[in-house]
Amino acid sequence: MDTPLLTLEHIHLAFHGREVLEDVNLTLTPGEIVTIVGPNGAGKTSLARVALGLLRPNSGQRLAARQLTIGYMPQKLRIDDSLPLTVDRFLWLAARTTRSQRRAALARVGAEHLFQQAVQRLSGGEMQRVLLARALLRQPQLLVLDEPAQGVDVAGQ
Repeated sequence: MDTPLLTLEHIHLAFHGREVLEDVNLTLTPGEIVTIVGPNGAGKTSLARVALGLLRPNSGQRLAARQLTIGYMPQKLRIDDSLPLTVDRFLWLAARTTRSQRRAALARVGAEHLFQQAVQRLSGGEMQRVLLARALLRQPQLLVLDEPAQGVDVAGQ
């Protein structure tokens, strides 16, 4: 059996006295695809954020493999309209890569034509593709996608 990339043990998380995660255990191993399904407000995004190390649980522990590289595609990301930012620059800020690597990542998700577009001008589906390219640029061992099909048309999914 492969060494786990990430293990969550007996995770409890509460916000303002409301339990969001109760005794959650999760082990992620290389090559595995895990889908977390549940209704709105069930704690899926909170679980992802605990797994990423962005939220500290009230109890339980998060164990990550040494030197674990994670690529994260958030559910949505709002960028202030006053910030002049092209897709190319947005990708470069996330991963100091070459221009050709950034173009290749966009091509991989069907969005190479957006390379010089202003991030603020992207449609919801275009932004999702750019966020996926951004996550892939890190060449992650663990890829976490939070609602990856949100705003993406059927052909794009």
